[in-house]
Amino acid sequence: MKNQEEEENRQKMLLAQKREEGKKRRLEQEKANLAARSRDDLRCPIVVIMGHVDTGKTKLLDKIRKTNVQEGEAGGITQQIGATYFEKKTLLSQTAKLNETEKFDLNLPGMLVIDTPGHESFTNLRSRGSSLCDVAILVVDLMHGLEQQTIESLTMLRNRGTPFVVALNKVDRCYAWKTCKDTPIRDALKEQSEGTLQEFRSRASDAKLQLQEQGVNSNIYWEMGDEDWTNSDFVPLVPTSAVTGEGVQDILLLLCQIAQRKLWKQLMWCANLQCTVLEVKAIDGLGMTVDVLVVNGFLREGDRAVFCTLDGPIVAEIRGLLTPPPSREMRIKSDYIHHKEIKGALGVKVIGNGLEKVMAGTPVMVVG
Repeated sequence: MKNQEEEENRQKMLLAQKREEGKKRRLEQEKANLAARSRDDLRCPIVVIMGHVDTGKTKLLDKIRKTNVQEGEAGGITQQIGATYFEKKTLLSQTAKLNETEKFDLNLPGMLVIDTPGHESFTNLRSRGSSLCDVAILVVDLMHGLEQQTIESLTMLRNRGTPFVVALNKVDRCYAWKTCKDTPIRDALKEQSEGTLQEFRSRASDAKLQLQEQGVNSNIYWEMGDEDWTNSDFVPLVPTSAVTGEGVQDILLLLCQIAQRKLWKQLMWCANLQCTVLEVKAIDGLGMTVDVLVVNGFLREGDRAVFCTLDGPIVAEIRGLLTPPPSREMRIKSDYIHHKEIKGALGVKVIGNGLEKVMAGTPVMVVG
């Protein structure tokens, strides 16, 4: 009897020792990964689009996507994963015209944009204060100024300390606006008549005033001096039109600039896995899938991943990793691209068994 007890105790000791060793190994690995980060290896910045209902958030995204989703495809895309991935070449081709004057050297691998139409996951991501996004676009309707949810989004961004850009959308609604399709906004403004410019200026200064009331200093982005750029509490305003596309280049380039100038420290890619569940849904032919956002690190097919469910943690093997093609929608089943491994930051669909009860907004770990 005594021997049995001793044996059990020894087993327990061994287990505890093993666990300690594993933990030590993991922490050392994580430390080494953190030390290996460099400014040359950046990940995609994660951009979130926020704003009041009907200010044109999704339209703006559509505009960015449509420039390279062929014209033949049905417009007005609502993606299934709330995350759209833009490759570097997309960003370069989109901002080409503006970049002739700006001469900005882009070295981001791409950009990941999340649309926030009341994604359920976002409410609980917000409440957990998860700093999911690196930089945000706050869309304000130039015709209506700040509205209730705009102010709510503003408060959220400022509490989290997220840098953001304000898009003054719907400039094409100014009186007698001459449309210049997809041009940089300064070129478009040069084409307008004096009356239109006056209306634009008065509306823009109204928006500036309302932002000031909320305690936000802002200025139209090309009127910002260098000291405003370094003085981080100034928010750039970008006049855009999601319908005709003026100013869309400006906002893309501005986001890239902010990411590279101000955020490069947090954009250094790191091999420690950082991964959050966006949503869980059933898909014909695939069963229950989980949409996750991989921020840092790798996810590989065949990894054993730990998910949080309502009944406690579960371990499931990742049977497949799917992404939509870059800047494309996820309508067509066969269009998913299968991956053996995923490097962050990217939105991915994970296929596995027993994922029905996984909760949105929870982190994902990989074991072994």
